[in-house]
Amino acid sequence: MTKPFQFYRTRLIVSSVLVVLAASAPALVAQSQPTTPRPMTFLDMQLMNQQGAPTPSPDGKWMLYTVSFPDWKEARRQTDLFLVSTTEGLPSTRQMTFTTEKNETAPAWARDGQSFFFLSNREAPTTAATQTQLYRMRPDGGEAQRLTDARDGVSDFVVSRDGRWIYFRAGRAETRQLFRISTDKPAQGLPAAETLTRQPAGIDAWSLTRAGDRIYFTTADRADTDEKARRDAKFTVNIRNAETSLLGLWTLDLAPVAAKRLSPEGAYSVSGVTMSDDGKWVAFRGGSTKRYERNITSETMYSDLYLMEAESGHIERLTNNVEVGESGPSFSPDGRWLAFGAPDDTTRYSMTNGRVYLRAVVDRGTPFRKLDGGFDGDLNTGFWSPDSKSIYFNTGLKATTQLFALEVSQNEIRQITREAASVSVDRDDDSGMVLISYADGTTPTTVFTTTSLDSVGTRASWKQLTDTNPQVRGFALGSQEEITWTSKDGTKVGGVLHKPVGYQAGQRYPLIVAIHGGPASADILNFNGGYGAQVYAGAGYVVLRPNYRGSTNYGFKHKTDIVGDYFRTGYEDIMTGVDHLIAQGVVDGDRMGVLGWSAGGHWSNWILTQTDRFKAISSGAGTSNWISMYAQSDVQRNRQFYLGDKLPYDDHDAYWNQSPLKYIRNAKTPTMIHVVEGDPRVPSPQSVELHMALKQIGVPTELFMYPGSTHGIPDTRNQLLKSMSEMAWMDFYVRGKGEKFSWRDILATIPK
Repeated sequence: MTKPFQFYRTRLIVSSVLVVLAASAPALVAQSQPTTPRPMTFLDMQLMNQQGAPTPSPDGKWMLYTVSFPDWKEARRQTDLFLVSTTEGLPSTRQMTFTTEKNETAPAWARDGQSFFFLSNREAPTTAATQTQLYRMRPDGGEAQRLTDARDGVSDFVVSRDGRWIYFRAGRAETRQLFRISTDKPAQGLPAAETLTRQPAGIDAWSLTRAGDRIYFTTADRADTDEKARRDAKFTVNIRNAETSLLGLWTLDLAPVAAKRLSPEGAYSVSGVTMSDDGKWVAFRGGSTKRYERNITSETMYSDLYLMEAESGHIERLTNNVEVGESGPSFSPDGRWLAFGAPDDTTRYSMTNGRVYLRAVVDRGTPFRKLDGGFDGDLNTGFWSPDSKSIYFNTGLKATTQLFALEVSQNEIRQITREAASVSVDRDDDSGMVLISYADGTTPTTVFTTTSLDSVGTRASWKQLTDTNPQVRGFALGSQEEITWTSKDGTKVGGVLHKPVGYQAGQRYPLIVAIHGGPASADILNFNGGYGAQVYAGAGYVVLRPNYRGSTNYGFKHKTDIVGDYFRTGYEDIMTGVDHLIAQGVVDGDRMGVLGWSAGGHWSNWILTQTDRFKAISSGAGTSNWISMYAQSDVQRNRQFYLGDKLPYDDHDAYWNQSPLKYIRNAKTPTMIHVVEGDPRVPSPQSVELHMALKQIGVPTELFMYPGSTHGIPDTRNQLLKSMSEMAWMDFYVRGKGEKFSWRDILATIPK
């Protein structure tokens, strides 16, 4: 058995606040943890390591993966590569790279398994991505060999299945081209890079066929040199829904090298190219040519699916659904079937359950068969079984996520896993290795494997491959469980309940209601969800994460009951959940707070104007006025659907009657407001409107405006600030403790 390398390295030591993040595979855990578990902190959340890119070797005996380590001082993350034996599991873990200032990413195996490739900026003078080059290393260690010297860096690469070539994309962002190098080691120096494309607008997305004889790629129909020139001249104005070029589909034959356009110019914009394993068919998405439809957030809206026969170049339009977004498409391994995912109702924009649509590839012009297996939940195309008889998919089931199998010929669904957890399963096409991503109340995301798809449902067969955050075993964590209650109209509603550390039955505790976003989402039994539920549990709070009406995982009716009447039933679901916990003797009804982000912020704002039962509210990126929100947001069709399917210009009352601002005179609860200044989804003027209204009517309020242009707070320090100031607000108003906000308290907790 291979001796474990030290790979949970020392990062930070902060008096009593932090566990020492020093490290190696399991042995280090005892060294780095205190003898008595301590409550988890918001800083612990920021210092969690992140794993990614699980990459099995061709024979399935080894797995490479990345670990991203936080660097608090520099406000960035640094990534290294790790290797683990899939037969021995954790004890065999080895750290392969040790560049504490640079990054190693995107691991890929040589076909013979004797070496692997990766991208790194290890020899660059800065950490700029443009300096990233391609390297090769042996799995038994040793120095990495640099393979490229691309002037503006390598962005991505793929190894041919015959093992002879590495194809990669490199160059400046707006004009990246495709190149290849031989995997044979040259007598001296670096392998000679052959230029394969010279497209004026560069290469957008690309895929190599399994046979390795051609590459399919997309490129813009025109190179916008004026756009680059005006940016270089520092004319930095951003034009809303700016006119952009369509993307065309091209093929690049590799012997001899020759490029040819495949899609008709001006007909649609191509994305999402997928090939059948036998190389005979190519499927892709064709997006709208209209400026304001092409630049919406979801690329699946205003687009349709197309199928091209590789030999003849004949293109068939598969769907014509306008506003309905299809996912996929996906070819079966035997090349017989083509499947895609789409809503049950494909005639209009809706939130109906996802279904799988299936057709024999060669049956040109015939309709697709809709498969649902009688399942009142969301199906998707996931991945195929090796025999092409089943489609496996991961989906939400109440407060969990599980693996299911759709038997294609019988249109029947089998539930494979039954874990009180978040489970996501995938199968590596090349090695056949089954990868299981798992998390629960005490387990951060961890990768397991098992011998076959048939054994996934047997937990005892799983072998653990990663343990990226062993410090968690030094935290005192509250218990977590799925609960259900009955709402005002008799509907059964569920959610996740966190009990405080050291919970004692019969004692009543202060409550935090943490409301998830979406609303088409759900809180599940994962690790530390609900905006840091374990931190609140460590501070003595009960936390309720309700899956109110509008949430997924509980069936079609539960998901769509809020359409046309956005807040009423969801509000009743949340409040009856609170009453249920009070009746159970768990919660002190006089000490309660509520918080949420996005849709959770919407509901927080509604609660503010409908009841004074809560002592404190923290609203994150929430709406206050649906009329102004409609034009400000980047998802107008979604807003229109939920609020009655009419435009606000045609039905002003429908939008205003469902706006928290209409009822603002009812507000009495002290409310903290958080938003990113350039948020495109729930723009900051919504928070400004709410803040001004609360100030004018004399309700205690604070508005924290964070820099950035994303829907979530982008930088770690401000994420910490939001969480800590939010808890301080709750402590002050809910429990009568501390100060509402103190920079001194926040500064005292961070590493020096």
